[in-house]
Amino acid sequence: MSSRARAPRLYLITDRQATGGRPLPEVVAAALRGIRGLASGDVAVQLREKDLEGGALAAMARALRSVTADAGAALYINDRIDVALAVGADGVHLGGGSLDAVTAAGIAGDLAIGVSVHGPAEVAALRAAAGDRVAFAQLGPIHDTPSKRRYGAPLRIAAITEASRAGIPIVAVGGINPGNVRALRAAGAHGVACIRAAMTASDPAAVVTAFCQELSDFRKMDSV
Repeated sequence: MSSRARAPRLYLITDRQATGGRPLPEVVAAALRGIRGLASGDVAVQLREKDLEGGALAAMARALRSVTADAGAALYINDRIDVALAVGADGVHLGGGSLDAVTAAGIAGDLAIGVSVHGPAEVAALRAAAGDRVAFAQLGPIHDTPSKRRYGAPLRIAAITEASRAGIPIVAVGGINPGNVRALRAAGAHGVACIRAAMTASDPAAVVTAFCQELSDFRKMDSV
């Protein structure tokens, strides 16, 4: 995939603790086999295993680089620019404890940059500070979800509409499932992110296919 990958329509975020003991690369590979109706590069995977040290994270990243490349999906590494560069990932994802986007851009080379934000004001500030160097902002939590409760009350859909005015593609996260994709897209979300919906599924491919169906149907409606 080319450098500075575009903002994803579907962003799969890993959690190896949620796979029921199944190896993470196998779950991700199964999920990506469900891609239907989206263009190459519309699906991306974020390796987000914050407890792994550098060597173990790089080994996992190399395994996922192979899996994502085979599926035509982009690979982002959470926080670790060094690991992203070392394994030939497409991008790096910056969270609250990461380097700021401006500093990261100075050392990330051609890596695309995604940034987690928790309100529309953060998106506007990101736009002002980092300009076009940020590929997308991951905004959430939109709906209630256990993994995001520490970030406060859900923002709800109206926050997407406000945040999208800044001109950075918005990827909605938090309590996302195929059934709420169209409402999120109608509110202005460029794409959606999911963790547990795919990681915990007994059939990850079916979940991804369901997401793709909703995303591709909305795109067709949008182009009419």
